[in-house]
Amino acid sequence: MLIPCIYEHNGNDTLLWAEQLPGSFTRGKSLDEAKSKMDVEIRSFCKWAGKTVTEPIETAIVQEKESTLQIRDADSDVLFDSEKEAPDEDAYRRLKALTLRSATDFYTLYQSIPDKNKSAFPTRTTFYGNVPHTAKEMYEHTKNVNEYYFAEIEVDADNEGTIVECRQRGFKKLELKNDYLRAQVFEGSYGEDWTLPKVLRRFLWHDRIHAKAMVRMARATFPGIELPDVFGFGC
Repeated sequence: MLIPCIYEHNGNDTLLWAEQLPGSFTRGKSLDEAKSKMDVEIRSFCKWAGKTVTEPIETAIVQEKESTLQIRDADSDVLFDSEKEAPDEDAYRRLKALTLRSATDFYTLYQSIPDKNKSAFPTRTTFYGNVPHTAKEMYEHTKNVNEYYFAEIEVDADNEGTIVECRQRGFKKLELKNDYLRAQVFEGSYGEDWTLPKVLRRFLWHDRIHAKAMVRMARATFPGIELPDVFGFGC
């Protein structure tokens, strides 16, 4: 199974994106390290998305983006060439359903944590501030990109209610625009380019990266905890 990948990097620090499985990614201190993690990531993502993978995984770099961002802290601004194309309605509906399922699964994972303000993880600070280290902080951070992501494609959304509720409202606002499926690149915050497919991919990625962190934190904080296997991580 050949996986076309987008290689985003700052020096050797790497984010490797699976182009045709939006939200699926690996990180590494080098491209080789990121590639070495892709087999596990693809199988995990496909398990979650209801796809069966039996053959070996191979990667092929189809686009490269050299970044000035802190890739090691999972900061990203790449726009895939394929994301500049207009999605057809069927593709949009499938990706929207996956994005809403991701929000639901993230909320389910969060609800399963017995003490949402407890963490064995130490506080860690990056250039961008403190990294969320409790379930509560991870949940609020993940939920609260809703307004930001939708605003980048000129949709007036909010962060009120649960992560599922505010994301659903964002999609309703989006779909009130007659031309929402038209190919259009928006110049967003900090000079970053956005499109509708990129927003959906970023939601899926952002949920997934913090779900992974929440699982790691929960296992360290509550030894023996049973977690719902909502993202295909094998909890």
